[in-house]
Amino acid sequence: MMNEQNDNRNKWLHIRLKPDELEKIEKKFHKTTCRKLSEYARKILLEKPITTFYRNQSLDEFIHEMILLRNELHAIGNNYNQAVKKLHTLQQIPEFKNWIITNELQQKILLNKVEEIKKHIQKIAEKWLDDTIPKKADQNGKSSS
Repeated sequence: MMNEQNDNRNKWLHIRLKPDELEKIEKKFHKTTCRKLSEYARKILLEKPITTFYRNQSLDEFIHEMILLRNELHAIGNNYNQAVKKLHTLQQIPEFKNWIITNELQQKILLNKVEEIKKHIQKIAEKWLDDTIPKKADQNGKSSS
């Protein structure tokens, strides 16, 4: 079995870096799917393909806004459930009138939040579409809308 190729990596390559150079390399490395820095370095040096993670900024912003709105809607929903439970315990008409007024306020808040969600979704959709539709370039290479 003398002709069998040895797949073990037993040769070392040592390089010296400045702290800022190492930091730059590590930042790029952490954006890839490579498990070890040595794997990343080998792929770079041997010009092999590297898979990197991609973050969609507009999607991140959308998700953040939706989380905030979801939390607000959750709180409004809890208040509404408490109001309905209160309705079941009312014994007198004046308490019922107060509940109706409070319920109408909660309903307006809920509808305003739903409208806010719609506006955010529309804004993100427009931004996303604007970012994904290719721009036409004139003869000088400048983009035009």
